[in-house]
Amino acid sequence: MTEGTETIRVYLAGKVAIESGDRVVDEAALPGLQGRVVLAMLAAERERSLSHDELAEELWVEAPPAAWESGLKALISKVRTALAQVGLDGQAITGAFRLYQLKLPPGTWIDLEAAADALHRAETFARKERFDEAAGWALGARAIATRPFLEGANGPWVERRRAWLHDVYLRSLEVLAEVWIARGDPVLAVADTEEALRSEPFRESLSRLLMRAHAAAGNRAEALKVYERCAGLFVDELGVGPSPETEELYLEILRSM
Repeated sequence: MTEGTETIRVYLAGKVAIESGDRVVDEAALPGLQGRVVLAMLAAERERSLSHDELAEELWVEAPPAAWESGLKALISKVRTALAQVGLDGQAITGAFRLYQLKLPPGTWIDLEAAADALHRAETFARKERFDEAAGWALGARAIATRPFLEGANGPWVERRRAWLHDVYLRSLEVLAEVWIARGDPVLAVADTEEALRSEPFRESLSRLLMRAHAAAGNRAEALKVYERCAGLFVDELGVGPSPETEELYLEILRSM
């Protein structure tokens, strides 16, 4: 399927691009935003076939035009032409029975898959208290997860992928906060946890991490303020108090003062 033995690298977060050695297909070679969406869907879902209807739902969110099937075929054809620039032949995208699937060579690297793998490794190493290894993998996951994903697109698949990337980002920050606390760098833990809490104030595990980070820095009073903000937010917005785990951490910090 490919010429030579270079590893194919697919970038979907940030600028969409495919590399093989010194050959690159960048966004300019793709047929606009719709072309980027098609390539992203086919690459990210490469283990399965995508139906015409699934692709159409993503490309034409409101309602597909009358000749949408012809338009979809034209888009696929243009994406095939672009892929040929990195040595992927015309059979890279297979199409039959109103289904399309992207066939990539073994060893192909895709940034979304790399982010998922890095996060899994980071969390595994953190559970084993192998914090140096956890830090490297968490930083890698965060680097990918912070990139914008298909800006301008607003279909259901794109929104689900954005939510998934956001979760990768938050979980990578949680791992990093654990690493900084274990390494005796609670100020870094405070910074990373506060960054995460700004986007997910109802993620209670982040409030606990921030409490622990402040306590580790010797600022127990600030740790108690974090609890009070969390409790107030939950009662005001959700009508419930913090979990027993958060309550126990609060009492533990209070007793240590």
